Amino acid sequence: MDKTEMALKRPFKNVKWRKGYNNGKDLVYIDARDVMDRLDKVFGIDGWQTSYQFMGDRMICNLSVRFSPDGEWVTKSDGADDSSIEGAKGGISDSLKRASVLLGIGRYLYNPNSFNANREPASWATPEGFDQLMEQRNAS
Repeated sequence: MDKTEMALKRPFKNVKWRKGYNNGKDLVYIDARDVMDRLDKVFGIDGWQTSYQFMGDRMICNLSVRFSPDGEWVTKSDGADDSSIEGAKGGISDSLKRASVLLGIGRYLYNPNSFNANREPASWATPEGFDQLMEQRNAS
């Protein structure tokens, strides 16, 4: 795994929690600003861009990044419905978060072993634990 991929996949120190649909199980998430901050850190403020379009009732985010200053744009796309909380704004934010998962940002949050029932992260699902794991991997 190269440094860019590690930086994209690195777990977040602070995550948020909410109840699932119909007061279901607890769900962990990051917000769109977390994604934007990660993209700024990894690619710089001029190394990524988004465009949005509707496909039926779904908002589609086209997230493009450049892995080098002179490199070609690589685009990942995903969509989301308008959210019941923030309407169209929620659909825009959710589609950005979903597109960023295709680059590895926050993907670990979908792993059922990332957190226990007390919302405590597995060691590999923390920034420090992930860094240790990557150091061990790279030393091999």
